[in-house]
Amino acid sequence: MAAFKRFSWSRFKAVVRKEFVQMRRDRLTFAMMIGIPLMQLVLFGYAINSDPRHLPTAVLSADNSPYARSIVAAMRNSDYFEVRVLPDSRAEILRLLDLGEVQFAVTIPENFGRDLVRGDRPALFVEADATDPVATGGALKNLPAIVDHALAPLLRGPLATLAAGPSPVEILTHAEYNPEAESQYNIVPGLMGVILTMTLTMITSLAITRERERGTMENLLTTPVRPLEVTLGKILPYVMVGYIQVLLILTAAKVLFGVPMHGSLALLLLLTLIFIGANLSVGVTISTIARNQLQAVQMSIFFFLPSLLLSGFMFPFRGMPEWAQYVGSVLPLTHYLRLARGILLKGNGIGESMPHAWPILLFWTVIVIVGLKRYRQTLD
Repeated sequence: MAAFKRFSWSRFKAVVRKEFVQMRRDRLTFAMMIGIPLMQLVLFGYAINSDPRHLPTAVLSADNSPYARSIVAAMRNSDYFEVRVLPDSRAEILRLLDLGEVQFAVTIPENFGRDLVRGDRPALFVEADATDPVATGGALKNLPAIVDHALAPLLRGPLATLAAGPSPVEILTHAEYNPEAESQYNIVPGLMGVILTMTLTMITSLAITRERERGTMENLLTTPVRPLEVTLGKILPYVMVGYIQVLLILTAAKVLFGVPMHGSLALLLLLTLIFIGANLSVGVTISTIARNQLQAVQMSIFFFLPSLLLSGFMFPFRGMPEWAQYVGSVLPLTHYLRLARGILLKGNGIGESMPHAWPILLFWTVIVIVGLKRYRQTLD
């Protein structure tokens, strides 16, 4: 009671007023405090979906019977499959799967309709890009029901006995690149990109900010060092840190988790340089905007959070709405995940990797230009 009696409402209001004044002066921190939870709300509420629909599918049909056409039409009308390509050969199917342009490749064999009428249970061969097992689970689970529903109107009269028993079609599924649907095969290569994004962006974002807080920035400004020289000088030591992280993760992936490595590690390390450079440049650019280390950390989180949620690392990329996929396609982590998984799990070469490498290179170039411009403004 004595402590309560000594409580002064006037002093209390003065302290509250002082905090509001400080908050108003530090607008960037206040914006981050509002912006980060708002971004989490939007991303988790609207963008995240663990049951992806409308997955791109290629159908190679060697049979023109009404049964085959009905199955293809049912897949087109389903929520799970989006038949985008009708390839002419198996080589084309393999190319589409290697590039990641389709999630499923369905092959309807020759004489499918004839064998169905005979009651021979013809096979429907489905190949799934299982580098992300979560993305394919829902569609494969619902495929038998889609096929049975498509054939039901055609199996009448003398063929009614086919509809009465088990499904008249045998669905053979092959999970390409990850036959046992091991989640580690998907997570560990992706974790490499996540760790690089999180650590390198945050470390470099603190670089110039820390010097400014300690007062050593003034010494740097009095030297004849050019902005490009400072930027490269800040980045290069952390490139080595990034490569050490990559080598540690690759070693653990092979030794501890048994992740297959079908492609060229030299190619992966070479293309990783672009990704490391992009993340380091983001960190340096943030450090030219933030006025203290707290703001630098907050802005790093502001960049890292959408990278983590919209890249396809935690949730299937194709399960997100279109606007979220556009945002995710801008972020380097999205392309690096496809690049790393493609090289390690699919054995992709430089040709298949370039469609995912140039967006990272473009992002890097834009961020470097922004960072250099911001650094000149800092000098002024």
